[in-house]
Amino acid sequence: MDFSGIEALSFDCYGTLIDWESGIVSALAPWLERTGGPVDRELLLEMYGESESAEEHEHPGRLYPRILAGVLRRIGARLGREVTDADATAFASSVPDWPAFGDSAEALAYLKTQFLLAILSNVDRASFAGSNMRLGVEFDVIVTAEDVGAYKPDLAGFQRLSQELDRVGVARGAHLHVAQSLHHDIEPAQELGLPCVWVDRRHAVDGLGATPAPGRAATPTARVTSLADLAALHRAWS
Repeated sequence: MDFSGIEALSFDCYGTLIDWESGIVSALAPWLERTGGPVDRELLLEMYGESESAEEHEHPGRLYPRILAGVLRRIGARLGREVTDADATAFASSVPDWPAFGDSAEALAYLKTQFLLAILSNVDRASFAGSNMRLGVEFDVIVTAEDVGAYKPDLAGFQRLSQELDRVGVARGAHLHVAQSLHHDIEPAQELGLPCVWVDRRHAVDGLGATPAPGRAATPTARVTSLADLAALHRAWS
């Protein structure tokens, strides 16, 4: 990995820095137990990914908690299980409880000493603020779906991110995007000609989990299996 000329790193948050799959499964566990018992983890994540994508496509202006409430109702319909308003509200407010990956805080602390750091996330500001407390770093730029009224893979978020980085003095072409989702991040970044690193968090697990498949081949600039690996790549390069 050649970091020459890179001034800023932007990150997807959920799936990349925050272990959203563990968070999703834990948040849904009480509802599943009450309505009939556990569901296979990978099936549950697949249903989540399909339902979230549909909700975000149909309601791009909705804040993420309302998206999550809709996701649970879709999953409930597929499983034939009741979803009460209380169930939907509990899941909608669960994002701040989702854990960070074990390597996120340390790797971000190192990368902060080398680059400006940005977030481009498919959530609302309040939900991200809760997660940011788990990451232990101050981001120089934060762009959320709430800010742009659209969810990735829509290009609007990337375009706003470019504007915000320009505002803080990051030159065009001096920005590297880092993300786990081929569908939400790597594919649109590639479409825009933005260099990107795929954090393949699910490298030891079959399937795509909570993210839909990309519409076409997505080829990142580099692939790592953790954020610690990205920090190590930079240390080795420097």
